[in-house]
Amino acid sequence: MHWEILDTGTRSAEENMQIDAHLLEELKDEAILHFYDWKRTSATYGYFLDPQEFINMEAAKLRGLDLGRRSTGGGIVFHIWDMAFSVLVPSVAPIFSDNTLENYSFVNHAVLRAVKKFLNIPCTLTPDNAPLFDRSCGRFCMAQPTKYDLIYEGKKIAGAAQRKRKQGYLHQGTIALCMPDEEYLQEILLPGSRVYEAMQAYTYPLLGDTATVKDLEEAKVALRALLITSFKGSL
Repeated sequence: MHWEILDTGTRSAEENMQIDAHLLEELKDEAILHFYDWKRTSATYGYFLDPQEFINMEAAKLRGLDLGRRSTGGGIVFHIWDMAFSVLVPSVAPIFSDNTLENYSFVNHAVLRAVKKFLNIPCTLTPDNAPLFDRSCGRFCMAQPTKYDLIYEGKKIAGAAQRKRKQGYLHQGTIALCMPDEEYLQEILLPGSRVYEAMQAYTYPLLGDTATVKDLEEAKVALRALLITSFKGSL
């Protein structure tokens, strides 16, 4: 067993999600760590979720938000202030488990090691789901820490969603780098939503709220290297 490191570059949200779906469909006997980036400000949403129930689609279109449906479950993830990556593990791998929570634990422990080296903070994996601010918050990844998410002082650093098939599983992860822009979110969220309030309470961005574009790019490069080292050390 070894890790294949794959970088498919900068694409639309839909293209990135289609590539992950194809990688899962064709998964055989190699574990894959997949890196990618976004052509525009983007958001992805879980396979069974209807984004119109939680996002002002007209405002999102005016703002140029690029939407893509994931093969995995879970809620809405904004790929504006984060670093996204995917992990694919074949069922023949010794690290594969039929227990989904064990697969989450495996991947997020690898992310934990990488983040600790990046920022040197005592982050942990949360043992339980945090309380919801309102119903809609449960449909946004960074608005509620859930079991095995990476947290620091009760705030979420990294989240994920998975899909398991006979041939293995796809784990799609996100690491928060900056705080969401309040004006942007409030414009595209439906009226009355407490999602931004929940993100303020529950999100711990690794770079704080004053990072530049250069800071974001440098952080992605550094985290990429640390994730590769951490996952390769796990086999």
